[in-house]
Amino acid sequence: MIGQIRGIILEKQPPQLLVEVQGIGYEIDAPMSTFYQLPDILQEVTLFTHFVVREDAHHLYGFYTRDERLLFRSLLKVNGVGPRLALTILSSTAPGEFVHCVLNNDTASLVRLPGVGKKTAERLVVEMRDKLSDWYQGTPTAGTLPIKQGIEGQSRGRHQILQDAISALITLGYKQQEAGRSVTKIDDGAASSEELIRRALREMM
Repeated sequence: MIGQIRGIILEKQPPQLLVEVQGIGYEIDAPMSTFYQLPDILQEVTLFTHFVVREDAHHLYGFYTRDERLLFRSLLKVNGVGPRLALTILSSTAPGEFVHCVLNNDTASLVRLPGVGKKTAERLVVEMRDKLSDWYQGTPTAGTLPIKQGIEGQSRGRHQILQDAISALITLGYKQQEAGRSVTKIDDGAASSEELIRRALREMM
């Protein structure tokens, strides 16, 4: 099991990172809750990881905090929730906000998350409520996630930044037309791709 990685960020293409560790580049899938807190490209980062082995592929998932990884692993234990949906949930809402919905039986808010229908929302509440009951005792994560603005390279055109944001939203489960419309609507001509994704997710929620 690979539980932690420390290395240099070579690429950030949400929801995937490329991190170099002693000459080896690791492709790591991460939720937007992690992307918002990452340092810039070519800076060192430490990520808590979860390794998934399947017959057709090996996947490494990375998280900026232990709490994000804990919530990810808790989500995987829910019937019908796989890694992709778990990443989408963590990308669409702050961990503390998600826990608040579960503990307060707020299925109406949960069904607004991409990929979460009524039955899945009900399973999330029923199967996770007891596991998350002590979340706030040592984890003050409710509210909005801190946003770390990245410095986009001068060589990257505005079109590429918009396309990166749209591609990330499609990967998270949104339809191409919906993602494109939302990104175009909230673009102010200066925001980074990570910031556009954050704004679009809030807009579509």
